[in-house]
Amino acid sequence: MSKLDYCFSNDYMVLRPDRAGPLDLLHLLVSPKVGRNRAVDCFTSTEIRSFPRRLHIFLSLLLQILLASLAGPVAAIGAALEFALNLIDNVLHGRMEYPDRSSATYRSLTGFIDQRVDLHSGIAPGDSRYHAAFCVMASKLAYENEAFIRDVVTRRWRMDFVKFYDCWNEFEGAYTAQAFVFCDRAAPDAELVVVAFRGTPAFDVSRWRADLDPSWYKVPRLGRVRAPYAHALGAQRNMGWPKWIEHIKGKPQKVYAYYALRDAVKELLEANPKAKLLVTGHGSGGALAVLFPAVMAYHKEKADRLAGVYTFGQPRVGDAMLAMFVERNVDRPKKRHFRFTYAGDPLPRLPASASSPAAHFLHFGLCLHFDVSYNLKVFTEIPGDTRSSPWTAEGFVASRVESARELARSVYCREGWLLLLMRVLALALPGLPFHRVHDYVSAVALAKHIPKDEEQ
Repeated sequence: MSKLDYCFSNDYMVLRPDRAGPLDLLHLLVSPKVGRNRAVDCFTSTEIRSFPRRLHIFLSLLLQILLASLAGPVAAIGAALEFALNLIDNVLHGRMEYPDRSSATYRSLTGFIDQRVDLHSGIAPGDSRYHAAFCVMASKLAYENEAFIRDVVTRRWRMDFVKFYDCWNEFEGAYTAQAFVFCDRAAPDAELVVVAFRGTPAFDVSRWRADLDPSWYKVPRLGRVRAPYAHALGAQRNMGWPKWIEHIKGKPQKVYAYYALRDAVKELLEANPKAKLLVTGHGSGGALAVLFPAVMAYHKEKADRLAGVYTFGQPRVGDAMLAMFVERNVDRPKKRHFRFTYAGDPLPRLPASASSPAAHFLHFGLCLHFDVSYNLKVFTEIPGDTRSSPWTAEGFVASRVESARELARSVYCREGWLLLLMRVLALALPGLPFHRVHDYVSAVALAKHIPKDEEQ
């Protein structure tokens, strides 16, 4: 990629681990002239005199290089593990058949950790928890394959499955964003249109790298946006997010997340005059869920039929300018962005604030935080998460205490053996189980009440 790829931004900093050699890494440690470093795409005149900031860029690049080297082995181990679990599951259920990764019975690791797929029968429309419970199950279901999702939505939920989207990333040359769309009823009687983004799969190292990457663009009128999520949502080289994309005649048309989902949503809302829109996602899927309506507002698409954006374990996606843009255009006249966090989940703390000035990345939206006992606490300040990081001395001890409490609860509640194993591993690797979506499902289901805007 050349620097022309970023000309839609009036300021940017994109880390390039693919070009980072030993001399480039050493240069980061000894010279403030970051703009002249091959491992960092930014304006040539850019200088960072703060050594801690350069050190964090250095460590981020080093970690991304390490993860890139592990991508193949981790993917192979993950594929083998999921295949073995599905084979065992087939045998236990009397299905003497070879597991098919595209079938409606093939589960991901997330699906095996928590096999719940049904909507909570005790949470009905009108309940303060309904949208949150609805969205968290959709976010969990998004980790599965298209056939599995279609089967659950149509057969178990008795709802109208619209489409599954596997979306192209122009910058990475790969399909890095997945989402599905469904309605609670068939047209024209639908009352809810739901867009659910897939989060980071357990063994997808390239997505781990994206979650750790502090790269950003400053988009006029919108603010600073995390580059990996901008890429995944369909930003275009040289153009960013133009309102429309003109595909070159004769070339295969790619599916870009923002454009495909925007067109689908507009068509469904037109066909269902009573319908409201819900957008949701877990982890990196939550990041895309926040940016999707923000970019719609950027293009002056009306948000009056947006019922809510519900994210679970969402990382930071932008700066104070983006926060103000979302507050003005998405969160008014009432709160519609609800950001759920849970215990020691490390992803909402990414990227680490020391990797860039605090003004670059912060949280926004109403933060609804659950502790390990599923007690709910509401934050309204920006940023909404001020708790200690698990990598600080204080957080190191606190995270292990939380892990021990998790393990005790897991034994008491007789959780599955796979989840129990993760709880044990978390004693050595703090934060390991905390980002799994099953805890958000349980927390929302056990909550007595989910606060709304009018109660603030």
